[in-house]
Amino acid sequence: MVALLVIFMIAAFITADVLVRVISKKMQESKLHKERAVALDVGLNLSFADETKSLKRVMVESPKARILAVDDESIILDSFRKILVLAGYSVDTVEKGQEALTLVKKNEYDFVFTDLKMPEMDGIDVTKSVKHLRPDIDVIVITGFATLESAVETMKFGALDYVQKPFTEDELVDFVNKSLIRRQDKIERQRLPKIRLVTSPKAELEAKDAFNVSAGLFVSEEHIWVGVEMDGTVRIGLDDFVQKIVGKIDRISVPKIGKMLTRGQALLTIHQNGRELVFPSPVTGKISAINDELGGHIEIMRIKPYELGWCCFIEATSLISDLNHLRIGKDALDWYRKESEKFRKIIATDESKKAERKTEDRKSDTKDESLHNLSNSEWEAFSKSFLHA
Repeated sequence: MVALLVIFMIAAFITADVLVRVISKKMQESKLHKERAVALDVGLNLSFADETKSLKRVMVESPKARILAVDDESIILDSFRKILVLAGYSVDTVEKGQEALTLVKKNEYDFVFTDLKMPEMDGIDVTKSVKHLRPDIDVIVITGFATLESAVETMKFGALDYVQKPFTEDELVDFVNKSLIRRQDKIERQRLPKIRLVTSPKAELEAKDAFNVSAGLFVSEEHIWVGVEMDGTVRIGLDDFVQKIVGKIDRISVPKIGKMLTRGQALLTIHQNGRELVFPSPVTGKISAINDELGGHIEIMRIKPYELGWCCFIEATSLISDLNHLRIGKDALDWYRKESEKFRKIIATDESKKAERKTEDRKSDTKDESLHNLSNSEWEAFSKSFLHA
């Protein structure tokens, strides 16, 4: 009987192993099929010109940006070049998509403006090819009303936006200026900030271009800093990482004095423009004091988060055990670098989602979205990824 049971178990194990391998293989094949389908959909038409005969170039001193424009109508290019050069931009113009790609390989540009309807190589192919050759260049499509839907479609392939013709001089300049702001914000948001260990309140103020980590404080995985006092109580506050990412906070909520909390229970809630982020307590204990100064001067948290920006004191009841879950010193520095990289990926993912959205209402696309103004999707992603909400 035992022998039969053993044989049955071995057979079941072999069967399960085979099933797992088959399912895994099918999943891998499905993944490869989807990747190939995407590649087929992109379908790059990389075609270059031997010469750029139609090139017209106007360089200005200290340009706001370098722009390459491609359109098969020379009159459009002449107008485009004149308007933007007077507005402070250096502009190259060509009449063929192949010529544009040749220039993209050789020169540094911030923007490529491409007409959508062109012979030989249309705006969709130009968009795909430029983003393949130089993902750092922002592509903007020039379109007429009849091709508006196709222009929106190019955003799937990486186009930043589209401008509809005919346009007035003021409309074009305003559009390009806003596009430049968006580009600068995107670059700034994707730049990995420095992580700096600070040892004094003065150093906190000096290190404005970095995430400051206080040398003598512990920090939780949810970005709450913890200072252990001589009497065993702990001082609690939001770290510099959260303050610089979230930006201006309208107000902060803390439970009343005497409230007992266990580690992981909701402690601090920050409010901004009708949105909330809830931060769990890093220790177990009773709230013994609240920083009333924050009620009228919430900016103190941002200016001096580790000195005057404390939120509350807690009489910890399991401090030794709770400290095992916190970081300090080099361990904290290494962890902050990983957190910074994780947030940059959230920013990049959100930018990709915006590009995929086919919307004609671009008000949300042109607003300032620096680190100090998280979009709703970034706000939610931050909560899920960093606060385990």
